[in-house]
Amino acid sequence: MTASFYSAYAHGFVRACVGALAVRVADPAFNLARSLEMARAAHAKSAAIVVLPELGLSAYAIDDLLHQTALLEAVERAAGDLIAGTADLMPVVVAGAPLRWNGRLYNCALVVHRGRLLGVVPKTYLPNYREFYERRHFASGAFVSGEEIEVAGHSAPFGTDLLFCASDLPHFTLGVEICEDVWVPIPPSTRAALAGATIIANVSASNALVGKSSYRDMLCEAHSARCLVAYLYSAAGPGESTTDLAWDGQASIYENGVKLAEAPRFAEEPQLVTADVDLERMTAERMRTMTWGDCVDIEGGAPFRAIEFELGAPLDRDIGLERTIARFPYVPDDDSRLAELCFEAFNIQAHGLRQRLEGAKVRKIVIGVSGGLDSTQALLVACTAFDQLKLPRENILAYTLPAFATSSTTKTNAWKLMKALGVSAAEIDMTPACRQMLQDLDHPAARGEAVYDATYENVQAGARTSLLFRLANQNNAIVLGTGDLSELALGWCTYGVGDQMSHYNVNASVSKTLIQHLIRWCAADRRFGAEVAPVLEAILSTEISPELVPGHKGDVPAQLTEDFVGPYALQDFNLYYTTRYGFTPAKVAFLSWRAWRDAGQGGWPPNISADKKVAYDLPTIKKWLGVFLKRFFETSQFKRSALPNGPKVSSGGSLSPRGDWRAPSDSSAAAWLADLDRIP
Repeated sequence: MTASFYSAYAHGFVRACVGALAVRVADPAFNLARSLEMARAAHAKSAAIVVLPELGLSAYAIDDLLHQTALLEAVERAAGDLIAGTADLMPVVVAGAPLRWNGRLYNCALVVHRGRLLGVVPKTYLPNYREFYERRHFASGAFVSGEEIEVAGHSAPFGTDLLFCASDLPHFTLGVEICEDVWVPIPPSTRAALAGATIIANVSASNALVGKSSYRDMLCEAHSARCLVAYLYSAAGPGESTTDLAWDGQASIYENGVKLAEAPRFAEEPQLVTADVDLERMTAERMRTMTWGDCVDIEGGAPFRAIEFELGAPLDRDIGLERTIARFPYVPDDDSRLAELCFEAFNIQAHGLRQRLEGAKVRKIVIGVSGGLDSTQALLVACTAFDQLKLPRENILAYTLPAFATSSTTKTNAWKLMKALGVSAAEIDMTPACRQMLQDLDHPAARGEAVYDATYENVQAGARTSLLFRLANQNNAIVLGTGDLSELALGWCTYGVGDQMSHYNVNASVSKTLIQHLIRWCAADRRFGAEVAPVLEAILSTEISPELVPGHKGDVPAQLTEDFVGPYALQDFNLYYTTRYGFTPAKVAFLSWRAWRDAGQGGWPPNISADKKVAYDLPTIKKWLGVFLKRFFETSQFKRSALPNGPKVSSGGSLSPRGDWRAPSDSSAAAWLADLDRIP
């Protein structure tokens, strides 16, 4: 089957469903019908797996009826019909049933696919406290491995040592555990994950108690993070006996510590939740997390039997994507999380600067303020740090340094900002110094010719940086850098004598999109006072430009940065998924297309203006991804290899050669550009 760019399965995703059945107590025929309905519904969704509740074929809360032969025989017949009923269905069906083996009864999960019983996993840990008395009826599967079981004429592997591997989906390896198994200090799924499982199915019937759902949720979230797995948790719901307990049907899907989907609790109707889990991401996380491998070496080694099957996933067509892809991976899209992130980011930046000032034994900084985003954020961080150190803001020596192409808008905003913040403010016109250097170089621009090349631009950037460093010498201060993570990724910074260099750079691991939202948050929250807020809003509304080439037309600069390097929203997206997970360009483009193709779908960060809520089509995404790959992998690393110090702010958010990103300065982008050709 030819893989299509548009298929989620072609990019390492697997569609998972988890159901909360409507059962009838001790009625296997009824429960079989409901189980097959859910399996068919999952098939209609093109799911690869559907997980159903513990003892779903019999119902869970049936107590001593579990020792009734008539019921157990009816369960086995229902299990046989379940196996037969999946013959034309794609998903692996994981269903719960009480099964007899060697004269003992086991609480089991049947793993069924396309009319084949792949295997049966018995429950290891049987609760026998408070409301549960499973040891009255069941034997533990703790020591069952390497065995076979026959169920309704189907012979299959039996034991806690089973992994189910899709031969046609390299990342699909399924482990199974049952309810209480995940509540113990070392769950069976931990061993399964160390042996290679990327998906864990928990066939559960945990009851409802006040406060229990949040604990259960926390347990599954944390376990999925520790084991680096997709964790699929089913739960008993409508129809279970309420003689002494109640059931809430909490069916959930987790991936590496994040809940992707959850059924409403106490629903009157059966619930089936769906999410696309990124198994390629799980394997990438394991590869780069060295302690994961260490844990495999130290704690792993338990023998597992690999049961292979062919899933037959739809690699050749678009099945959509049952998953939220944030447009801004560095920026949350809800108020509470954004406020928390902004608070943390500001304090990380400020505390980094505080420590550097104390370590350098200086009480002043020098900063160039352009009226643009980056210098604004750096200045706000400096004010925060100086306030925390109880140092006067007058010790922040802020300079606006106009040259050939500085607009009245940005210079006015710079002055308003410096005055409103109460820092020491000054202006030094860089035009004479820049003109002198152009004359010394015998550059055509010195003779009035409109030659605006890299030399012309860098004369201005270099003159500003040189002046700031000398001002720092003169005032026993350090130069505070302003360049951001996005510019470093794209090489959109002047090496050595420009915004790539400083004594300390608080913005070095803060993306352009995050800086925009940090400033927007400060303005909306009036964190620096009512006088500062409108200035911040004016800065946010100004087009991003280096302002190095003359020719403003009204408020529009002659140079627009995003005309050269692409929209920062797209490039930050590309940066995050390329460096954080090492995804291929085709997968990055697939995710970007899902996130950006429709401005009306999905969430947007708070306070973003309507004109910024734009969409990008696939050709545009591919074009700017190509620019990113060339600039990031081939032409810019030498600038990142000589970065000044600066604090890491977010996960996947540092290009420091001493930290998250170490790479040769003379590499080729050929492999990435070849993969780019897979994008339509």
